[in-house]
Amino acid sequence: MTQRVELAAVMDRLAVDGLVTDYAVAVDDGDWAAYRDLFTSDGRADYRSAGGIEGDAGNVASWLAENLRVFAMRQHLIVNRRVRFGVLEQDTGDTARVQADYVNPMRLAAEDRDGSSAGAPDFVCGGRYSFGLLRTDDGWRVREVVVREKWRRLPG
Repeated sequence: MTQRVELAAVMDRLAVDGLVTDYAVAVDDGDWAAYRDLFTSDGRADYRSAGGIEGDAGNVASWLAENLRVFAMRQHLIVNRRVRFGVLEQDTGDTARVQADYVNPMRLAAEDRDGSSAGAPDFVCGGRYSFGLLRTDDGWRVREVVVREKWRRLPG
């Protein structure tokens, strides 16, 4: 492998890592326009294992916007990222599969007596994401994401 090829692989790895981080930040911040922009035009998301829906990224973003309002704070912690680059139409490296574990503490929107929502999370869940990514003219995009929730801790 030449240094040029190795550098390209490192750059792709950094771009893919950035896309996964952008995904978590968009969900945590409730930036649904940014969330939609992370996907290919035919991109899909599947949140069924976590009690959500499966569908195209636009419909899922709308569902998330409505259903995550109950949480004043969301903070994805995404770790153990495994990236595997694939082949699309004979071009090595134009697809990628990412497996990443997550822990997601969330705080309910009910305000404390002092008007803040600071304090320990009310709800915590964890599991694994499976991302299917595609290199596009606009950079790496999510073609699909599947959430596999493994556990959750509810209030109380």
